[in-house]
Amino acid sequence: MGTSVEVELHAASRADAEAAIAAVMSEMHRIDATMSPHKATSELSIINAHAADGPVTVSEGLFGLLSRALAFSKLSGGAFDITFASAGNLYDYRAGVAPDASALGDVLSLIDWRHVQLDPNARSVRFARRGVRIDLGGFAKGHAVDNAVAILRRLGIAHAMVAAGGDSHVMGARGDRPWTVAIRDPRREGAVVAVLPLEDVSISTSGDYERFFERDGVRCHHLLDPRTGRSPAGVRSVTIIADDGLTTEAFSKTVFVLGVEEGLRFVEAHSGIDAVIVDAQGALHYSAGLLG
Repeated sequence: MGTSVEVELHAASRADAEAAIAAVMSEMHRIDATMSPHKATSELSIINAHAADGPVTVSEGLFGLLSRALAFSKLSGGAFDITFASAGNLYDYRAGVAPDASALGDVLSLIDWRHVQLDPNARSVRFARRGVRIDLGGFAKGHAVDNAVAILRRLGIAHAMVAAGGDSHVMGARGDRPWTVAIRDPRREGAVVAVLPLEDVSISTSGDYERFFERDGVRCHHLLDPRTGRSPAGVRSVTIIADDGLTTEAFSKTVFVLGVEEGLRFVEAHSGIDAVIVDAQGALHYSAGLLG
């Protein structure tokens, strides 16, 4: 999944703790092998290679994740869209390469979640147009963290923190105190803009500092607006708090694309969701649930 994974937990013995951590890491590797766009043998790569030719049968887990992704695309009005990969594939953040207007124009019609057709009876995926690509980078880490938390609960672990990049879940407490999650300053490495005491929730942060390069004073980062194929400039980071990682990760990407005002309206329209947004000027914005 192109990120680091961290697990901290409290168990009855060191052996129990090591076994629980090993089970989590095994699940992380399984999901990476299934959903990595960089591995030719992954289910995701096979879909991208063949779904325009005809239906591709996939595992139950991946089919369920695709179903959730498309449902969220509909909910967000297309601000969240796994077919953004048709444009994302044109960027090389290490080499500082961005597509020109002509190249983007050629692929924008391919970015539309409705091009992804799911057949529940056959558990298959088909692309309605040739050239469509999908990427679960905006969803897979939250899913992996959710699965890891479920594994720990089955093993009797009540107090833990699992993190995959900017996506985390905290269970119980850290000793006699809540877990604390810091929101980093998007422009000063090592500095934080807020520290949140949390228990039994998921938290995801999407920031324009994760993968980016600067060109002519413009920051090209990996969070793309599916409607333009370009990086939104109105927000520096979005942190979402909710019950599960799929929700937090999808909301963080969506709010980043929508911007401060529309993004907060979207958050406030859904119960059990809270947000912290750092805008393009570095100002902090909170959803109503964090202000009470």
